[in-house]
Amino acid sequence: MSIAIKNLKEIESLRHSNKIVAKALNEVYKHAKAGVTLEELDAIADDFILRHNAKPSFKGLYGFPKSICLSVNNIIIHGIPDSYKLKDGDILGVDIGVEYNGWYGDAAVTFGIGKISNDDENLIKCSKDSLLYAIDNIKVGMRFKQLSALIQDFILSKGYVPLRGFCGHGIGRKPHEEPEIPNYIDTSVMQGPKIKNGMVFCVEPMICNKSGNYKILENKWSVVSEDGLNGSHYEHTIAIVDNKAVILSEE
Repeated sequence: MSIAIKNLKEIESLRHSNKIVAKALNEVYKHAKAGVTLEELDAIADDFILRHNAKPSFKGLYGFPKSICLSVNNIIIHGIPDSYKLKDGDILGVDIGVEYNGWYGDAAVTFGIGKISNDDENLIKCSKDSLLYAIDNIKVGMRFKQLSALIQDFILSKGYVPLRGFCGHGIGRKPHEEPEIPNYIDTSVMQGPKIKNGMVFCVEPMICNKSGNYKILENKWSVVSEDGLNGSHYEHTIAIVDNKAVILSEE
């Protein structure tokens, strides 16, 4: 496994791409209200990204048909924006990727539309808190599998389970680079590559209520849990600079 090491200039280029992602996420958040369609939000994000001289990197990636991923309620990741109108009580996962001058950014959030249930509030909180917990505990020299174990243990401690079969990833000149970073662990944590200065990668907890086993819907993209219950997803792009984890995907 070859994990790219970026210099400070390259990390600053990645920071610029990720700032566009963060601003695009905020733009979608501002417009995501009851009665708005997912296609309308996709168009808003697409226009915003293009106006910042960037490209929506998900569009056409592996054949994905839209500019961003919009995942409603039980769809955890890879939801395709369509004519669905948001309703009060929905929860919406927004995942955005951007390419600017050959460098990629990627981040995701989940939030409620209007008033949501306490159960959904706790679900969303788990995904956000598990991401921040993971970032706070990243250390140079630890193995990526140790990071996966930390995320898994945090999720389980809150009464939820991680989605299996999908993972975080490296990022840089490509939207997906080595390594893969699952939110669960099946082997010894003392195996595999270690985290080093200059590495840039995406950590993205994907949370299920009862079952971490996944199903893919008929559109061949949208991922749900076998339990059929709501899920939640949060993601940041992280750079390791001066032995510290630095969030690139925030304004």
